[in-house]
Amino acid sequence: MKKFTACMICIAMLLSLAAASSVSAKETGTASVSAVQVPQLHISTANGNGISLEKEDGYTDAQFSIGDEAGEHIIMKVRGNSTAMTAKKSFTFKFDSKKDLFGMGKAKKWVLLANPFDPTLLRNYIAFDFAQELGLEYTSNQKIVELWLDGRFRGCYTLMEPVEAGSKRVDINTEGSNDFMLEYESLRTDEGTSYVTVGGLRFGVSEPDEPDNDQLGYITNTLTQLTNTINSGDQAAIEASLDLPSFVKFYVLNEFIKTNDFNFSSVYFYYKDGKFYAGPPWDYDLSMGNVNMKFSTNSAAAFKTDGEFINNKLFYKKLCSYDWFMQAVHREYALHADYIRGIYTTGGLIDTLASDYSDVFSRNYNEAGWSIRYLINVMMQPLPTYDENLAFLKNWCAERDAWLCGHYGIPSLRYMIGDSDGDGKITITDATYIQYVLAELLNDEDGGIALRGNVTGESLKINDATEIQKYLVGLDTSYRIGEYLVM
Repeated sequence: MKKFTACMICIAMLLSLAAASSVSAKETGTASVSAVQVPQLHISTANGNGISLEKEDGYTDAQFSIGDEAGEHIIMKVRGNSTAMTAKKSFTFKFDSKKDLFGMGKAKKWVLLANPFDPTLLRNYIAFDFAQELGLEYTSNQKIVELWLDGRFRGCYTLMEPVEAGSKRVDINTEGSNDFMLEYESLRTDEGTSYVTVGGLRFGVSEPDEPDNDQLGYITNTLTQLTNTINSGDQAAIEASLDLPSFVKFYVLNEFIKTNDFNFSSVYFYYKDGKFYAGPPWDYDLSMGNVNMKFSTNSAAAFKTDGEFINNKLFYKKLCSYDWFMQAVHREYALHADYIRGIYTTGGLIDTLASDYSDVFSRNYNEAGWSIRYLINVMMQPLPTYDENLAFLKNWCAERDAWLCGHYGIPSLRYMIGDSDGDGKITITDATYIQYVLAELLNDEDGGIALRGNVTGESLKINDATEIQKYLVGLDTSYRIGEYLVM
Protein backbone atom coordinates (compact mmCIF):
# COMPACT_ATOMS: atom_id res chain seq x y z
CA MET A 1 0.00 0.00 0.00
CA LYS A 2 2.77 2.42 0.88
CA LYS A 3 4.61 2.35 -2.42
CA PHE A 4 6.58 5.53 -1.75
CA THR A 5 8.15 4.25 1.45
CA ALA A 6 8.71 0.66 0.31
CA CYS A 7 12.17 1.37 -1.05
CA MET A 8 13.24 2.68 2.36
CA ILE A 9 11.59 0.01 4.46
CA CYS A 10 14.83 -1.52 5.69
CA ILE A 11 15.83 1.78 7.24
CA ALA A 12 12.34 2.15 8.60
CA MET A 13 12.48 -1.23 10.28
CA LEU A 14 15.67 -0.26 12.10
CA LEU A 15 13.73 2.65 13.57
CA SER A 16 10.87 0.48 14.71
CA LEU A 17 10.27 0.36 18.42
CA ALA A 18 8.29 -2.79 17.98
CA ALA A 19 10.89 -5.10 16.59
CA ALA A 20 11.21 -7.08 19.78
CA SER A 21 7.52 -7.14 20.59
CA SER A 22 5.79 -7.18 17.22
CA VAL A 23 3.37 -9.92 18.12
CA SER A 24 2.63 -12.38 20.85
CA ALA A 25 -0.43 -13.97 19.33
CA LYS A 26 -2.78 -15.97 21.53
CA GLU A 27 -4.73 -19.05 20.70
CA THR A 28 -8.34 -18.66 19.62
CA GLY A 29 -10.62 -17.58 22.40
CA THR A 30 -14.00 -15.98 22.92
CA ALA A 31 -13.81 -12.24 22.40
CA SER A 32 -15.47 -10.00 24.96
CA VAL A 33 -18.55 -8.04 23.99
CA SER A 34 -18.06 -4.68 22.22
CA ALA A 35 -20.51 -1.80 22.00
CA VAL A 36 -21.20 -2.94 18.43
CA GLN A 37 -21.19 -6.42 17.00
CA VAL A 38 -17.77 -7.09 15.49
CA PRO A 39 -17.48 -10.00 13.04
CA GLN A 40 -14.94 -12.66 13.98
CA LEU A 41 -13.14 -13.80 10.81
CA HIS A 42 -11.18 -17.06 10.70
CA ILE A 43 -8.71 -17.99 7.99
CA SER A 44 -6.90 -21.32 8.00
CA THR A 45 -4.19 -21.77 5.39
CA ALA A 46 -3.65 -25.17 3.75
CA ASN A 47 -0.08 -25.36 5.02
CA GLY A 48 -0.71 -23.66 8.35
CA ASN A 49 1.87 -21.00 7.48
CA GLY A 50 -0.35 -17.90 7.39
CA ILE A 51 1.63 -16.13 10.10
CA SER A 52 4.88 -16.42 8.16
CA LEU A 53 3.54 -15.58 4.68
CA GLU A 54 5.47 -12.99 2.69
CA LYS A 55 4.43 -11.03 -0.38
CA GLU A 56 6.70 -12.98 -2.69
CA ASP A 57 4.89 -16.19 -1.73
CA GLY A 58 1.88 -15.10 -3.78
CA TYR A 59 -1.50 -16.75 -3.36
CA THR A 60 -1.99 -19.75 -1.07
CA ASP A 61 -5.04 -21.95 -0.50
CA ALA A 62 -7.07 -21.39 2.66
CA GLN A 63 -10.46 -21.77 4.32
CA PHE A 64 -12.47 -18.69 5.31
CA SER A 65 -15.30 -18.52 7.83
CA ILE A 66 -17.23 -15.93 9.83
CA GLY A 67 -17.82 -16.94 13.44
CA ASP A 68 -19.09 -20.51 13.58
CA GLU A 69 -20.00 -20.75 9.89
CA ALA A 70 -18.68 -23.58 7.76
CA GLY A 71 -15.47 -22.71 5.97
CA GLU A 72 -15.29 -21.73 2.29
CA HIS A 73 -12.31 -22.15 0.00
CA ILE A 74 -10.32 -18.99 -0.77
CA ILE A 75 -6.90 -18.08 -2.03
CA MET A 76 -5.07 -15.37 -0.09
CA LYS A 77 -1.85 -13.41 -0.28
CA VAL A 78 0.01 -10.64 1.53
CA ARG A 79 -0.79 -7.23 0.02
CA GLY A 80 0.89 -3.84 0.03
CA ASN A 81 4.51 -2.79 -0.24
CA SER A 82 6.03 -1.33 2.93
CA THR A 83 3.06 -2.71 4.88
CA ALA A 84 3.90 -6.16 3.49
CA MET A 85 7.17 -6.02 5.43
CA THR A 86 5.56 -5.38 8.80
CA ALA A 87 4.71 -8.16 11.23
CA LYS A 88 1.00 -7.29 11.15
CA LYS A 89 0.34 -7.83 7.46
CA SER A 90 -2.59 -6.88 5.27
CA PHE A 91 -4.14 -9.46 2.95
CA THR A 92 -6.04 -9.85 -0.29
CA PHE A 93 -8.27 -12.90 -0.58
CA LYS A 94 -10.52 -14.31 -3.29
CA PHE A 95 -13.52 -16.63 -3.15
CA ASP A 96 -14.15 -19.22 -5.88
CA SER A 97 -17.40 -17.45 -6.71
CA LYS A 98 -18.82 -14.03 -5.86
CA LYS A 99 -19.89 -13.59 -2.24
CA ASP A 100 -21.66 -10.73 -0.48
CA LEU A 101 -19.95 -9.87 2.80
CA PHE A 102 -22.01 -7.78 5.23
CA GLY A 103 -24.15 -6.22 2.52
CA MET A 104 -21.28 -4.74 0.54
CA GLY A 105 -22.31 -6.48 -2.69
CA LYS A 106 -21.21 -9.68 -4.36
CA ALA A 107 -17.59 -9.95 -5.46
CA LYS A 108 -14.77 -12.47 -5.44
CA LYS A 109 -11.93 -10.26 -4.21
CA TRP A 110 -11.72 -8.63 -0.76
CA VAL A 111 -9.09 -6.85 1.31
CA LEU A 112 -8.14 -7.01 4.99
CA LEU A 113 -6.28 -3.84 6.00
CA ALA A 114 -4.07 -4.14 9.08
CA ASN A 115 -3.48 -0.38 9.57
CA PRO A 116 -0.09 -1.02 11.22
CA PHE A 117 1.08 2.57 10.79
CA ASP A 118 -1.88 4.21 12.55
CA PRO A 119 -1.90 3.85 16.37
CA THR A 120 -5.57 4.91 16.54
CA LEU A 121 -6.62 2.37 13.85
CA LEU A 122 -9.15 5.01 12.72
CA ARG A 123 -7.65 7.19 10.01
CA ASN A 124 -8.64 5.01 7.06
CA TYR A 125 -12.12 4.54 8.50
CA ILE A 126 -12.61 8.31 8.98
CA ALA A 127 -11.36 9.09 5.47
CA PHE A 128 -13.70 6.60 3.81
CA ASP A 129 -16.62 7.74 5.94
CA PHE A 130 -15.93 11.33 4.83
CA ALA A 131 -15.72 10.19 1.20
CA GLN A 132 -19.14 8.53 1.58
CA GLU A 133 -20.50 11.76 3.06
CA LEU A 134 -19.15 13.71 0.09
CA GLY A 135 -20.81 11.28 -2.28
CA LEU A 136 -17.63 10.20 -4.07
CA GLU A 137 -18.66 7.49 -6.49
CA TYR A 138 -17.41 3.94 -5.83
CA THR A 139 -15.96 4.70 -2.40
CA SER A 140 -15.12 1.32 -0.86
CA ASN A 141 -17.41 0.05 1.86
CA GLN A 142 -15.71 -1.02 5.08
CA LYS A 143 -16.27 -3.10 8.19
CA ILE A 144 -14.17 -3.31 11.34
CA VAL A 145 -13.49 -6.98 12.13
CA GLU A 146 -11.22 -9.19 14.20
CA LEU A 147 -9.04 -11.83 12.57
CA TRP A 148 -7.82 -15.26 13.58
CA LEU A 149 -5.19 -16.70 11.25
CA ASP A 150 -4.42 -20.40 11.60
CA GLY A 151 -5.99 -20.34 15.05
CA ARG A 152 -3.97 -17.39 16.31
CA PHE A 153 -5.59 -14.06 17.18
CA ARG A 154 -4.24 -11.24 14.97
CA GLY A 155 -6.28 -8.32 16.26
CA CYS A 156 -8.28 -5.55 14.60
CA TYR A 157 -8.54 -5.34 10.81
CA THR A 158 -10.73 -3.41 8.39
CA LEU A 159 -12.50 -5.53 5.78
CA MET A 160 -12.81 -3.51 2.58
CA GLU A 161 -13.71 -3.61 -1.07
CA PRO A 162 -10.56 -3.24 -3.18
CA VAL A 163 -10.35 -0.66 -5.95
CA GLU A 164 -11.12 -2.71 -9.05
CA ALA A 165 -13.49 -2.79 -11.99
CA GLY A 166 -16.79 -4.56 -11.44
CA SER A 167 -20.53 -4.00 -11.38
CA LYS A 168 -20.40 -3.77 -7.57
CA ARG A 169 -17.05 -1.95 -7.51
CA VAL A 170 -15.85 0.67 -10.02
CA ASP A 171 -18.50 0.19 -12.67
CA ILE A 172 -16.49 0.69 -15.85
CA ASN A 173 -16.51 -1.53 -18.92
CA THR A 174 -12.95 -2.52 -19.80
CA GLU A 175 -13.96 -5.18 -22.30
CA GLY A 176 -14.65 -3.89 -25.78
CA SER A 177 -14.95 -0.28 -24.64
CA ASN A 178 -12.68 2.69 -24.02
CA ASP A 179 -13.06 2.83 -20.23
CA PHE A 180 -9.93 2.61 -18.09
CA MET A 181 -8.61 3.28 -14.57
CA LEU A 182 -5.23 4.69 -13.55
CA GLU A 183 -3.21 4.86 -10.34
CA TYR A 184 -0.69 7.67 -10.01
CA GLU A 185 2.75 6.19 -9.34
CA SER A 186 5.71 8.54 -9.25
CA LEU A 187 8.52 6.07 -8.56
CA ARG A 188 7.74 2.40 -8.20
CA THR A 189 7.59 -0.19 -10.97
CA ASP A 190 5.53 -3.29 -10.18
CA GLU A 191 5.94 -6.46 -12.21
CA GLY A 192 2.98 -7.02 -14.51
CA THR A 193 1.82 -3.38 -14.43
CA SER A 194 1.91 -1.18 -17.55
CA TYR A 195 2.75 2.52 -17.18
CA VAL A 196 2.01 5.66 -19.16
CA THR A 197 3.56 9.09 -18.65
CA VAL A 198 1.87 12.27 -19.80
CA GLY A 199 2.78 15.83 -18.90
CA GLY A 200 5.37 14.62 -16.40
CA LEU A 201 2.79 12.51 -14.53
CA ARG A 202 3.32 8.75 -14.43
CA PHE A 203 0.39 6.36 -14.05
CA GLY A 204 0.07 2.62 -13.66
CA VAL A 205 -2.81 1.16 -15.66
CA SER A 206 -5.09 -0.56 -13.12
CA GLU A 207 -7.84 -1.45 -15.57
CA PRO A 208 -7.77 -3.12 -18.03
CA ASP A 209 -5.56 -5.52 -16.15
CA GLU A 210 -3.35 -6.47 -19.10
CA PRO A 211 -3.67 -3.73 -21.75
CA ASP A 212 -2.29 -4.44 -25.21
CA ASN A 213 -0.32 -1.90 -27.21
CA ASP A 214 -3.42 -0.48 -28.90
CA GLN A 215 -5.08 0.08 -25.54
CA LEU A 216 -1.95 1.69 -24.10
CA GLY A 217 -1.78 4.01 -27.10
CA TYR A 218 -5.43 4.93 -26.69
CA ILE A 219 -5.00 5.61 -22.96
CA THR A 220 -1.91 7.75 -23.61
CA ASN A 221 -3.63 9.80 -26.34
CA THR A 222 -6.79 10.27 -24.24
CA LEU A 223 -4.79 11.35 -21.20
CA THR A 224 -2.77 13.77 -23.35
CA GLN A 225 -5.98 15.36 -24.67
CA LEU A 226 -7.40 15.60 -21.15
CA THR A 227 -4.22 17.21 -19.85
CA ASN A 228 -4.21 19.75 -22.67
CA THR A 229 -7.85 20.58 -21.94
CA ILE A 230 -7.15 21.07 -18.22
CA ASN A 231 -4.16 23.29 -19.03
CA SER A 232 -6.19 25.37 -21.49
CA GLY A 233 -8.25 27.04 -18.78
CA ASP A 234 -11.36 26.80 -20.96
CA GLN A 235 -14.04 26.17 -18.33
CA ALA A 236 -16.64 24.88 -20.77
CA ALA A 237 -14.16 22.47 -22.37
CA ILE A 238 -12.92 21.26 -18.99
CA GLU A 239 -16.47 20.64 -17.75
CA ALA A 240 -17.21 18.71 -20.95
CA SER A 241 -14.18 16.45 -20.46
CA LEU A 242 -13.97 16.08 -16.69
CA ASP A 243 -16.57 15.12 -14.12
CA LEU A 244 -16.08 18.32 -12.12
CA PRO A 245 -18.11 17.24 -9.07
CA SER A 246 -15.81 14.25 -8.51
CA PHE A 247 -12.68 16.40 -8.88
CA VAL A 248 -14.08 18.95 -6.42
CA LYS A 249 -15.11 16.31 -3.86
CA PHE A 250 -11.81 14.44 -4.19
CA TYR A 251 -9.96 17.69 -3.61
CA VAL A 252 -11.97 18.53 -0.49
CA LEU A 253 -11.34 15.05 0.95
CA ASN A 254 -7.60 15.04 0.37
CA GLU A 255 -7.06 18.70 1.23
CA PHE A 256 -8.76 18.30 4.61
CA ILE A 257 -6.91 15.14 5.67
CA LYS A 258 -3.55 15.97 4.01
CA THR A 259 -2.59 12.46 2.97
CA ASN A 260 1.18 12.21 2.69
CA ASP A 261 1.02 9.78 -0.25
CA PHE A 262 -0.97 12.05 -2.57
CA ASN A 263 2.12 13.14 -4.48
CA PHE A 264 3.50 9.61 -4.77
CA SER A 265 0.99 6.76 -5.12
CA SER A 266 -2.46 5.31 -4.31
CA VAL A 267 -4.24 8.16 -6.14
CA TYR A 268 -6.84 6.85 -8.59
CA PHE A 269 -8.61 8.31 -11.62
CA TYR A 270 -10.91 6.58 -14.08
CA TYR A 271 -12.32 7.27 -17.53
CA LYS A 272 -15.92 6.24 -18.15
CA ASP A 273 -18.25 6.96 -21.06
CA GLY A 274 -16.06 9.75 -22.39
CA LYS A 275 -15.47 11.58 -19.07
CA PHE A 276 -12.54 11.63 -16.67
CA TYR A 277 -13.30 11.13 -12.95
CA ALA A 278 -11.27 11.63 -9.77
CA GLY A 279 -11.18 8.68 -7.35
CA PRO A 280 -12.04 6.29 -5.92
CA PRO A 281 -10.22 7.15 -2.66
CA TRP A 282 -7.66 4.78 -1.17
CA ASP A 283 -4.95 4.56 1.50
CA TYR A 284 -5.13 7.10 4.32
CA ASP A 285 -3.25 5.77 7.35
CA LEU A 286 -0.44 8.30 6.77
CA SER A 287 -2.76 11.29 6.95
CA MET A 288 -4.33 13.66 9.50
CA GLY A 289 -0.97 14.51 11.04
CA ASN A 290 0.40 10.96 11.17
CA VAL A 291 3.62 11.87 9.33
CA ASN A 292 7.19 12.59 10.36
CA MET A 293 7.61 16.32 9.76
CA LYS A 294 11.40 15.85 9.50
CA PHE A 295 11.23 13.14 6.83
CA SER A 296 10.82 15.46 3.82
CA THR A 297 9.46 18.85 2.82
CA ASN A 298 6.28 17.11 1.68
CA SER A 299 5.88 15.41 5.07
CA ALA A 300 6.56 18.67 6.87
CA ALA A 301 3.70 20.29 4.97
CA ALA A 302 1.44 17.27 5.54
CA PHE A 303 2.06 17.33 9.29
CA LYS A 304 1.00 20.95 9.79
CA THR A 305 -2.67 21.85 10.25
CA ASP A 306 -2.37 25.08 8.26
CA GLY A 307 -1.60 25.72 4.62
CA GLU A 308 -2.89 24.32 1.35
CA PHE A 309 -1.45 20.94 0.40
CA ILE A 310 -3.12 19.35 -2.66
CA ASN A 311 -3.38 22.52 -4.73
CA ASN A 312 0.04 22.07 -6.37
CA LYS A 313 -0.16 18.33 -7.06
CA LEU A 314 -1.19 16.30 -10.11
CA PHE A 315 -4.08 17.78 -12.13
CA TYR A 316 -4.93 20.14 -9.27
CA LYS A 317 -1.87 22.26 -9.97
CA LYS A 318 -3.81 23.78 -12.88
CA LEU A 319 -7.38 23.31 -11.67
CA CYS A 320 -6.70 25.18 -8.43
CA SER A 321 -5.37 28.15 -10.38
CA TYR A 322 -8.88 28.75 -11.75
CA ASP A 323 -11.14 30.89 -9.57
CA TRP A 324 -14.28 29.07 -10.68
CA PHE A 325 -12.84 25.73 -9.55
CA MET A 326 -11.84 27.05 -6.13
CA GLN A 327 -15.26 28.64 -5.70
CA ALA A 328 -16.77 25.20 -6.24
CA VAL A 329 -14.34 23.79 -3.64
CA HIS A 330 -15.33 26.43 -1.09
CA ARG A 331 -19.00 25.74 -1.64
CA GLU A 332 -18.50 21.96 -1.34
CA TYR A 333 -16.62 22.40 1.92
CA ALA A 334 -19.37 24.67 3.23
CA LEU A 335 -22.02 22.09 2.31
CA HIS A 336 -20.30 19.54 4.57
CA ALA A 337 -19.10 21.91 7.29
CA ASP A 338 -21.39 20.41 9.92
CA TYR A 339 -20.24 16.87 9.11
CA ILE A 340 -16.57 17.91 9.22
CA ARG A 341 -17.06 19.57 12.59
CA GLY A 342 -18.77 16.41 13.77
CA ILE A 343 -15.64 14.38 13.08
CA TYR A 344 -13.73 15.84 16.03
CA THR A 345 -16.24 17.45 18.41
CA THR A 346 -17.06 15.80 21.73
CA GLY A 347 -19.36 12.88 21.06
CA GLY A 348 -18.65 13.07 17.32
CA LEU A 349 -17.39 10.46 14.87
CA ILE A 350 -13.96 9.90 16.44
CA ASP A 351 -15.38 9.66 19.96
CA THR A 352 -18.17 7.34 18.80
CA LEU A 353 -15.81 4.97 16.99
CA ALA A 354 -13.34 4.96 19.89
CA SER A 355 -16.16 4.12 22.29
CA ASP A 356 -17.96 1.56 20.13
CA TYR A 357 -14.77 -0.34 19.33
CA SER A 358 -12.83 0.24 22.55
CA ASP A 359 -12.71 -3.48 23.36
CA VAL A 360 -11.57 -4.31 19.83
CA PHE A 361 -8.77 -1.73 19.90
CA SER A 362 -7.74 -2.84 23.38
CA ARG A 363 -7.53 -6.48 22.30
CA ASN A 364 -5.48 -5.47 19.26
CA TYR A 365 -2.73 -4.19 21.56
CA ASN A 366 -3.19 -6.19 24.75
CA GLU A 367 -4.14 -9.64 23.43
CA ALA A 368 -2.82 -9.77 19.87
CA GLY A 369 0.34 -8.15 21.20
CA TRP A 370 0.87 -5.32 18.70
CA SER A 371 2.83 -2.34 19.97
CA ILE A 372 1.14 1.07 19.96
CA ARG A 373 4.63 2.58 19.63
CA TYR A 374 5.31 0.87 16.28
CA LEU A 375 7.27 3.26 14.06
CA ILE A 376 8.60 3.64 10.53
CA ASN A 377 10.58 6.63 9.33
CA VAL A 378 7.78 8.39 7.42
CA MET A 379 5.22 8.35 10.26
CA MET A 380 4.90 10.47 13.39
CA GLN A 381 6.39 9.07 16.60
CA PRO A 382 3.33 7.51 18.28
CA LEU A 383 2.42 8.82 21.72
CA PRO A 384 2.62 6.44 24.71
CA THR A 385 -1.09 5.63 25.09
CA TYR A 386 -4.09 5.07 22.88
CA ASP A 387 -5.96 7.99 24.47
CA GLU A 388 -3.07 10.36 23.78
CA ASN A 389 -2.93 9.32 20.13
CA LEU A 390 -6.70 9.73 19.87
CA ALA A 391 -6.53 13.22 21.41
CA PHE A 392 -3.81 14.18 18.92
CA LEU A 393 -6.01 13.03 16.02
CA LYS A 394 -9.03 14.98 17.29
CA ASN A 395 -6.98 18.12 17.87
CA TRP A 396 -5.33 17.89 14.44
CA CYS A 397 -8.73 17.63 12.71
CA ALA A 398 -10.10 20.54 14.75
CA GLU A 399 -7.17 22.79 13.90
CA ARG A 400 -7.26 21.78 10.23
CA ASP A 401 -10.97 22.54 9.98
CA ALA A 402 -10.50 25.90 11.70
CA TRP A 403 -7.76 26.92 9.26
CA LEU A 404 -9.68 25.83 6.17
CA CYS A 405 -12.90 27.48 7.35
CA GLY A 406 -11.02 30.75 7.77
CA HIS A 407 -9.08 30.39 4.52
CA TYR A 408 -12.19 29.53 2.50
CA GLY A 409 -14.44 32.04 4.28
CA ILE A 410 -16.92 29.29 5.15
CA PRO A 411 -19.04 31.34 7.60
CA SER A 412 -19.79 33.86 4.86
CA LEU A 413 -21.02 31.09 2.54
CA ARG A 414 -23.50 29.58 4.98
CA TYR A 415 -26.77 30.87 6.30
CA MET A 416 -29.46 29.55 8.61
CA ILE A 417 -32.99 29.10 7.25
CA GLY A 418 -35.23 31.56 9.09
CA ASP A 419 -32.38 33.70 10.45
CA SER A 420 -33.59 36.79 8.63
CA ASP A 421 -31.35 39.27 10.41
CA GLY A 422 -28.27 37.06 10.09
CA ASP A 423 -27.31 37.09 13.78
CA GLY A 424 -26.93 33.30 13.96
CA LYS A 425 -30.11 32.51 15.89
CA ILE A 426 -33.86 32.34 15.35
CA THR A 427 -35.84 34.94 17.30
CA ILE A 428 -39.07 36.93 16.92
CA THR A 429 -36.97 39.68 15.32
CA ASP A 430 -36.53 37.44 12.27
CA ALA A 431 -40.31 37.29 11.72
CA THR A 432 -40.55 41.03 12.32
CA TYR A 433 -37.86 41.77 9.73
CA ILE A 434 -39.82 39.85 7.10
CA GLN A 435 -42.97 41.81 7.94
CA TYR A 436 -41.06 45.10 7.73
CA VAL A 437 -39.60 44.21 4.30
CA LEU A 438 -43.01 43.17 2.95
CA ALA A 439 -44.56 46.40 4.27
CA GLU A 440 -41.66 48.36 2.70
CA LEU A 441 -40.71 49.71 6.12
CA LEU A 442 -37.24 48.19 5.79
CA ASN A 443 -34.96 48.28 2.75
CA ASP A 444 -33.43 44.87 1.99
CA GLU A 445 -30.77 46.25 -0.35
CA ASP A 446 -28.50 43.20 -0.48
CA GLY A 447 -31.37 40.69 -0.46
CA GLY A 448 -30.06 39.02 2.70
CA ILE A 449 -33.39 39.07 4.51
CA ALA A 450 -35.21 37.68 1.49
CA LEU A 451 -32.59 34.91 1.22
CA ARG A 452 -32.35 33.90 4.87
CA GLY A 453 -36.00 34.50 5.69
CA ASN A 454 -37.29 32.50 2.74
CA VAL A 455 -38.58 29.56 4.78
CA THR A 456 -41.16 28.20 2.35
CA GLY A 457 -38.86 28.13 -0.69
CA GLU A 458 -40.98 30.57 -2.68
CA SER A 459 -40.71 34.34 -2.93
CA LEU A 460 -40.68 36.13 0.43
CA LYS A 461 -44.21 36.43 1.84
CA ILE A 462 -46.10 36.68 5.12
CA ASN A 463 -46.23 32.86 5.34
CA ASP A 464 -42.48 32.89 6.02
CA ALA A 465 -42.96 35.08 9.09
CA THR A 466 -45.87 32.92 10.25
CA GLU A 467 -43.82 29.71 10.02
CA ILE A 468 -41.01 31.29 12.05
CA GLN A 469 -43.50 32.30 14.73
CA LYS A 470 -44.91 28.75 14.81
CA TYR A 471 -41.35 27.40 15.15
CA LEU A 472 -40.61 29.72 18.07
CA VAL A 473 -43.67 28.65 20.07
CA GLY A 474 -43.05 24.97 19.41
CA LEU A 475 -45.82 24.32 16.89
CA ASP A 476 -45.25 21.82 14.10
CA THR A 477 -43.81 23.22 10.89
CA SER A 478 -42.91 21.23 7.80
CA TYR A 479 -40.08 23.59 6.89
CA ARG A 480 -36.36 23.27 7.68
CA ILE A 481 -36.09 26.29 9.96
CA GLY A 482 -32.77 26.37 11.80
CA GLU A 483 -30.91 24.27 9.22
CA TYR A 484 -27.95 25.63 7.26
CA LEU A 485 -27.80 26.16 3.51
CA VAL A 486 -24.96 27.34 1.29
CA MET A 487 -25.20 30.39 -0.93
